[in-house]
Amino acid sequence: QVQLVESGGGLVQAGGSLRLSCVASGTISSIRTMAWHRQAPGEQRELVATITSGGSTNYADSVKGRFSISRDNAKNTVLLQMNSLKPEDTAVYYCNAALLRVGVFRIESYWGQGTQVTVSS
Repeated sequence: QVQLVESGGGLVQAGGSLRLSCVASGTISSIRTMAWHRQAPGEQRELVATITSGGSTNYADSVKGRFSISRDNAKNTVLLQMNSLKPEDTAVYYCNAALLRVGVFRIESYWGQGTQVTVSS
């Protein structure tokens, strides 16, 4: 099976920084797009940033210029560097990966369990 495990969340003051990490493990053949999503209380889950296997990135307008997504393909890891954090960034952040498992010939989507990010004003 496949597991995605996030780490790096926590409590930070407005203007501060955090770095989230997500490691994928299991019977993985290759990982296509990796992404970070977030969900604030009472809100729908929203896409924060994506990165393809080739390194192309895309960001939500609300985080452009403040957040940076990167990945280490050799380690099946995706990072989210979050700078200039605002109280409205408070949410549970989820890692997502679209990948091929060994012996399975269709792309599947997997999610991590989420990590809480709280930004105080």
